[in-house]
Amino acid sequence: MRRAALLCSFLFLSQFAAGQGFTPSRSVELVVHSALGGGSDVFARALVEMIEGEKLLAQPVRVVNKTAGASAEAMAYLAAKRGDDHTLAVFTNTWLTTPLTRKDPPHSLRDFTPVARLVLEPTIAVVRADAPYRTLREFIEEAMRKPGVLKQAGGSVTAIESMTGLLLQSATGAKWTFVPTPAVADRMLNLVAGKVDIVIPQPQDANEQMAAGKARAIAAITERRLAALPEVPTVKEQGISMSIIANVRGIVAPPAGPAAATAYWEELFARLGKTPSWRKYVADNQVEDAYLRGAALAPYIEEQTALMRRVLREAGVQ
Repeated sequence: MRRAALLCSFLFLSQFAAGQGFTPSRSVELVVHSALGGGSDVFARALVEMIEGEKLLAQPVRVVNKTAGASAEAMAYLAAKRGDDHTLAVFTNTWLTTPLTRKDPPHSLRDFTPVARLVLEPTIAVVRADAPYRTLREFIEEAMRKPGVLKQAGGSVTAIESMTGLLLQSATGAKWTFVPTPAVADRMLNLVAGKVDIVIPQPQDANEQMAAGKARAIAAITERRLAALPEVPTVKEQGISMSIIANVRGIVAPPAGPAAATAYWEELFARLGKTPSWRKYVADNQVEDAYLRGAALAPYIEEQTALMRRVLREAGVQ
């Protein structure tokens, strides 16, 4: 036990010492696969605001949106930055699933230098406040009566809200229409305007409309009820048996990232996780602080890749 503790201490000190050999000397790019207003874009800009507010970095950070191909363009851009120590990217489940849906994809999340896992985000099912269905089970029964008539707004087909919708349909036999809508805010606006019937967002993305009494959560797509929404039953409580996936958000660097730079970025996000700004972000957005550092992230990526492969099969995505 003591030997393991000493080894962990040695590894941490080695990483910390390696990071001492690198300091950013110019602006830093933070690549995201979503458009302005999309989930990863909003998250990235929140990271930049917190890093600047806490004075963790002397150089500016610029968000770069590479939106084509449901993360394919973002991965290609990051791969072309091989060895660049001033470029980072926000990854999500989409970076895991998109390569799994393509024959001989040029890139996958495994190709990049892992820096940190930051948060896990649960999802909820949300409808208009005046919708006739009070539960997700009632929505599914309506979808079964009217196949393909009801509409769900979401991001790309491999994004978590889209995958979760497919899993629900696969588990229940219901069918509804998917409407790609890149910006999270637009999904909610389209919902309250009656242009779509359901969205499956992270709780923070629906808070404004729910607080205004324009939208209502009808299910927590989680293993347990959410502390922030204790009155909302889980899918299991509504008799729906399905795989539960939480959206991950984390940071990777280009391939062949210099060890000193990688250690620096790992330490920066570790320090961010100890700040008041980060604690407020986690509380306000109802996400799980799930920091996992560098090398420890690689086994997680392998595990999640296997899970996403199974989920894609369950959802009927080829």
